Amino acid sequence: MIGYFGSDTRRINHALKVFAFARIISYHEHLDSETEETVLCTALLHDIGIVEAERKYHSSAGVYQQIEGPAVARKILEELGIPGPMIDRVCFITGNHHTYTKIDGTDFQILVEADFLVNIFEDAMDKAATESIYHRIFKTDAGKRLLLTMYPC
Repeated sequence: MIGYFGSDTRRINHALKVFAFARIISYHEHLDSETEETVLCTALLHDIGIVEAERKYHSSAGVYQQIEGPAVARKILEELGIPGPMIDRVCFITGNHHTYTKIDGTDFQILVEADFLVNIFEDAMDKAATESIYHRIFKTDAGKRLLLTMYPC
């Protein structure tokens, strides 16, 4: 991911922060090792489609990230020798991580929560938006505790 983003430190830092929150939530939710590895791979690669989205569509909008991300993620993961089923899952989540109605498992849920924990700060979301996200999106006990600790609402 760092090699792919190169000197784009803002995006590298975003991915690493999402990774850290995903790791914390995964630990407290007592995930099995395979699910945790899927979460962590997805956290690092969830926004990997931004480069291609900006090149093709001149936009970093979530819809374009979702279109372009899976192919880039697949290439990176295949080069690392990650097993096919895990690659498929990471690509599914990467290709849908802005479509909250498609959350279909704990791995996907944790990625979305970790991303929001970072985005609330990075996008300077107000208290009303944060409270709405808390009630509409957050499901894990660990994610809820983190959000309420960091952004009381």
